[in-house]
Amino acid sequence: MKKALITGITGQDGSYLAELLISKGYEVHGVVRRSSSLNTSRIDHLYQDPHVPNKSLYLHYGDLTDGVGLSNLVREIEPEEIYNLAAQSHVMVSFKIPDYTAQVDAIGTIRLLEAVRSAGIETKFYQASTSELFGSTPPPQNELTRFSPQSPYAAAKLYAYWIVRNYRDAYGIHATNGILFNHESPRRGETFVTRKITLAAARIKLGLQEKLYLGNLDAIRDWGYAPEYVESMWLMLQQKNSDDFVIATGVGATVRDFCKVAFETVGLDYLDFIVSDDRYQRPNEVNSLIGDPTKASKILNWKAHTTWNKLAELMVMSDMELVTSQGH
Repeated sequence: MKKALITGITGQDGSYLAELLISKGYEVHGVVRRSSSLNTSRIDHLYQDPHVPNKSLYLHYGDLTDGVGLSNLVREIEPEEIYNLAAQSHVMVSFKIPDYTAQVDAIGTIRLLEAVRSAGIETKFYQASTSELFGSTPPPQNELTRFSPQSPYAAAKLYAYWIVRNYRDAYGIHATNGILFNHESPRRGETFVTRKITLAAARIKLGLQEKLYLGNLDAIRDWGYAPEYVESMWLMLQQKNSDDFVIATGVGATVRDFCKVAFETVGLDYLDFIVSDDRYQRPNEVNSLIGDPTKASKILNWKAHTTWNKLAELMVMSDMELVTSQGH
């Protein structure tokens, strides 16, 4: 049974990846930050009683700001695969807490790589990179496109990207960067724009909310479906040689487009409910991110199947069920 270690297992991607690996027969170990309140809702359905024999999921307290703890975990578990998904991943929030964002997203990555190097074990390392690296560089963006980060989040992730390549070259570690463009699902956090939109559409339809306040409605993004994207992570670590891959649909849409489809799904006109609010404008705006996944298609045989408009529809329907089940 292969062992995999996932940081950020309680997040959107971590929960879908844990499901995928368990379905493939892995023993999955997840790193969870200690908190006074439980934050495991996305993986509660995977939970197994500690007394059950032959368990497939184990959770460990840890944090990317704790290098000693990470080293101890890597030595204890000796995973064949490590997926570093943990991050302060909200772009706007990174402008508010840039120091913390750098400590987790940038320095946290080197702490985990050092844990691998010092343990001296054979393991394959996946780094969750981001399309925000490209920033102001015009689309389409691929593995050879110039980076131009426009936020503390993107700058921290750029350090992580290069340190992964450095450890690959310097120490021969099988370390891969997955440059994933925006990927969403019903498990997306409620402060991220797509989920904010779909949840608002459901709440407005049910008479629980009047308006939705958003920032730049004309920003273009390449939105895909998270369960499909985590499969690409696994495929990257099955390759003989480590490399870097752009994962995207290749199709862009504006935030306005996403709003239109989301509200139409519940029979509403978004123009009646959306209000543009300068408070949600980024200090540095990223106008257009559209990926070119040609390399992933050729080498990984990976392709996105869910279009952004189908994604908007399925997220709205899921949120309609959620809000209704909460009894309004």
